[in-house]
Amino acid sequence: MSSLENLYNEWKKYYPDIPLEAYFKQDMLRLGISFDSTSLLNPGTYKTKDYFIFSFDRIPLNEMTQEENWKAPEEIRFLGGEYNLQQTVVSVRINPKSPYKVFNIEGQLKIFYQNNEIASVLYPDIPEYYTKKYKTEKLPGEIAPVIEWGYLIYLTVFRNCQYFGKDEECMFCDINHNWRQQKQSGRPYTGIKPVEDIIEVLNGIDQFDHVAKAYTLTGGSVVTQLGGKNEIDFYGQYAKIINERFPGRWISKVVTQAYEQEDVKKLKDCGIEIYHPNYEVWDADIFNQYCPGKARYIGRDNWNRRIIESARVFGNENVIPNFVAGVELAGPRSFKSVDTAVMSTLEGLDYFMSHGISPRFTTWCPEPYTSLGDQSPAPLEYYMKLLRGYKQTWKKYNLPVPPGYGPPGVGKAVFSVSAFMDVLE
Repeated sequence: MSSLENLYNEWKKYYPDIPLEAYFKQDMLRLGISFDSTSLLNPGTYKTKDYFIFSFDRIPLNEMTQEENWKAPEEIRFLGGEYNLQQTVVSVRINPKSPYKVFNIEGQLKIFYQNNEIASVLYPDIPEYYTKKYKTEKLPGEIAPVIEWGYLIYLTVFRNCQYFGKDEECMFCDINHNWRQQKQSGRPYTGIKPVEDIIEVLNGIDQFDHVAKAYTLTGGSVVTQLGGKNEIDFYGQYAKIINERFPGRWISKVVTQAYEQEDVKKLKDCGIEIYHPNYEVWDADIFNQYCPGKARYIGRDNWNRRIIESARVFGNENVIPNFVAGVELAGPRSFKSVDTAVMSTLEGLDYFMSHGISPRFTTWCPEPYTSLGDQSPAPLEYYMKLLRGYKQTWKKYNLPVPPGYGPPGVGKAVFSVSAFMDVLE
């Protein structure tokens, strides 16, 4: 029996209620993807990684012997194969040691698991607006890249975080480390993006693109000031200008820390529709140790209270905090079993969903320069039980599909950093 058959039989025995596509997707996200040299021959014919906020890679850029940081696709879409898989979008996390490897076989891209073919693979097309000339000398993919197979414009307007150093940084986050890596590699990487550059490239998207349906305005946390503005006013200035220039063109989303209602109302007044005050991890002890800056500056209880209260400004369905699924099983404060980790996280989901708020999650990637970078990824079992519990809790409270993430369901979902949208109906 092949290693792929073993994996398939495990899914069939224990997780038949989870789509097989989501099973493979979560495993690819936690282990990363490797690329045979034949699969990276023509980087000018597909959209490569823009490194839109984090590296999401399992090795440093300077160890990528095939220059994968310049040649690997932003995402892959796998489909077909022996199991007749429906098309599924997966964010690319480079790991040369991954058992998931893409080959080019007689002109056809295929993904294998330990030398066993799984499915055919597609790379994303280069958006038309990427090919246009702009007044700014910066590349459009640096200023306003798209992810999620073109659905989401990702506006990281501040490339660093003011929670800096081991006593402040979240232990799983590599935003500052990624910034240093990208600059050292010679990639154009703007620290604070001028609003006029943003508007210019958005003009190109407005004119030439018909796929993008939403934008996310984001960046590192601001705990003092940036350009003479606090965090709310700093991000709000971009939202206000974008939404005045392109009213109703895209669903507008913002990621900031959790703030009181009078502050988040400013974001609403700037035209923001969806608010992401990411709580990162539910367990109180793990939050306090793994998010030391956030724990001291705002505090876990205040953070979660503010999430609930922000729904009075945006509406319950429009508050969608993220958590980093898997860090509960890593590092010095981690849970010792999958089941206790899942129980803790589901407790958080029940808390928020009972208030009409549906969190989303990203799949934790042990990026090498973070404090948890030497840890192993969470087991696949954890993600399967989490997806099962997420769907059950979501159904329990009869919640709507989170807006701003594209269509739900297997074969339709485009959210690429976890399978939570793939399992919703």
